[in-house]
Amino acid sequence: MAELGRNEAELQALGALWTAREIAQQPAMLRQTHTALVAKKAAIAGFLRPLLERKETRVILTGAGTSAFIGACLAPHLAATLACRVEAIPTTDLVSAPDLYFERDTPTLLVSFGRSGDSPESVAALDLADQCVGNVHHLAITCNAQGALASKAAGKSKGLAILLPEATHDRSFAMTSSFSCMLYAALAAMTGIEGMAARVERMASAAEAVIASQVEPMKALAARGYERVVYLGSHVFKGLAREAALKLLELTDGGIVAVHDSPLGFRHGPKSIVNDRTLVVIFLSNHPYARRYDLDLLGNGTTITNAVTFLNTGTLALGDAAGDILLFNGGVTATAPSGVTLNGQLRTSGDTVSLGDAGTAVTLAGGLSIIDTTNA
Repeated sequence: MAELGRNEAELQALGALWTAREIAQQPAMLRQTHTALVAKKAAIAGFLRPLLERKETRVILTGAGTSAFIGACLAPHLAATLACRVEAIPTTDLVSAPDLYFERDTPTLLVSFGRSGDSPESVAALDLADQCVGNVHHLAITCNAQGALASKAAGKSKGLAILLPEATHDRSFAMTSSFSCMLYAALAAMTGIEGMAARVERMASAAEAVIASQVEPMKALAARGYERVVYLGSHVFKGLAREAALKLLELTDGGIVAVHDSPLGFRHGPKSIVNDRTLVVIFLSNHPYARRYDLDLLGNGTTITNAVTFLNTGTLALGDAAGDILLFNGGVTATAPSGVTLNGQLRTSGDTVSLGDAGTAVTLAGGLSIIDTTNA
């Protein structure tokens, strides 16, 4: 069976069979996770709704490593959506300094993420919460029904375990489908399972489209031999940027230096990491205000030496003022945008400019917007 454009023999030789399978199975696992949530929706809502509707409740999203980054992705959105207070605190912090993080007199919901649920920090965080907080509830979201996390949470009078499909218990060293499905399960459980039915299908279909269309571009990108990769994201995408950096670090066994930041934060000292063997990846926000800051890295006077590929499927905005000049000395490609808006000048030095396909609308905003391949 071929996965991600490689046959099973190739993947076995690379030691990447399970990683590739688990990346490719994510659309199906998202759908199965939603089905599992629907089957338990009454119990989930009955447990969570009274807690989340109380302003006094404090929600702590916790886990270690990748499981901690699920909380980092969700916390900004949930804090803005729910009536209660929401924070992301890794188990590694809770266990090493419980007195700094737990609040004895604050009603707390500890939401614990764990692929196996057997890490020492996962179990210790539950025990410490019981010791340090007067009124604490536990929600465990895990891929392993036999794990200690599932058993301990389900065995508590104020506890509930949400068990994901068995196939999400990734066998690869790097967590992939376990990450995406635990993240989805928490989002749906805490904001309303029924309301996510259409949304999960859009997510799964979008993931299928990316996997189907981006295998060859990703191979070509990997073949360029980058030595450093920087992942940037604002608000909810900062946690995703951190997870992406960890994935690359894990899957290259530390062979590629991978770091993360926000687009605004990166423009200060952290940008010193960039050299001619660096790839910078930006997770573009759909929020129009945040997106302007994301794209501001491609603002007036920007010069990029290497070839640039935009993989986003929404509208790609280049520049935000008539005087902006964006010079792509290695060319620029947008693989599948729904549309492109250029405000300013896009220039190359005789390099390729490919913005979608024949059906992609390109809007030249302002009276001076041009595409110039001569860099005149």
